[in-house]
Amino acid sequence: MTEDPTGPYPTALYPTALGAASKDEITLLGHDLARDVMGEVSFGELAFWLAAQRRPTPGETRVFEAVLAALADHGYTPTAIISRLALLSAPDSVQGALAAGLLAGGSRFLGVTEDCGRFLHAVLVENTVPTDDAGWDALALETVTAQREAGKFVPGLGHHVHKDGDPRTPRLMAIATEEGLFGPHLALFAAIGRVHPQVLGKTLPLNGAGVCGAALADLGLPLELLRAFALLARTAGLIGQLAEELRHPVANDIFLSVDRNNRPTDPDPYRPTPVGHADL
Repeated sequence: MTEDPTGPYPTALYPTALGAASKDEITLLGHDLARDVMGEVSFGELAFWLAAQRRPTPGETRVFEAVLAALADHGYTPTAIISRLALLSAPDSVQGALAAGLLAGGSRFLGVTEDCGRFLHAVLVENTVPTDDAGWDALALETVTAQREAGKFVPGLGHHVHKDGDPRTPRLMAIATEEGLFGPHLALFAAIGRVHPQVLGKTLPLNGAGVCGAALADLGLPLELLRAFALLARTAGLIGQLAEELRHPVANDIFLSVDRNNRPTDPDPYRPTPVGHADL
């Protein structure tokens, strides 16, 4: 706290390395916004820079922007439908429609990116990093087995549409390899893809949300922000969904389809398990 020379009240200091403005200029990350950033730095590069507070290399920017592209839009997912319905309900609130879609990002949609990155990282910090494929396969086999025995799923494994392989996964792995950024998180994820049939008795695809989480973790970005990057990507997709809704609306049809096809049923009261009788 410092004393404010213009009055008796103390003035708090709020340090930030991000943006600041004065009468004549705006600075961002220590650079002149108008001269050094606008027209010189891509939005993806800037988003990485803001989060990491270090400027990414061209290779890191390419991998990061590939992740953003991979997660931008998947068609009529719940997030898109919610945004369109919110715009139908409140056409004067684009911000509300956009926010509604983003708030729907969770454990089933978009959250897998964070879940997978955290899961892989937790395994890596508890084990010695392998030096060859055999070592990675052994670690992956141990990891999948432990999850199976605990009755838990492996984040990033399986997809409800791409049963025979998610096309985003090999592409992102190839880009990371080309840029020398195929790190331990991607290596472990790839090994899980190779060995999991031995444990599960079936072959599941490594999904795009999971590989994005692995790639972001290999870039050294904060694990706590992995879902935020997925939401950043989906923001672009939702803007596209809302733009299309304005030109070719379908939200009202979705609403009427549900409204006109609901069927009354008898009430089904909730019956909690009696305390002390969990075996009933």
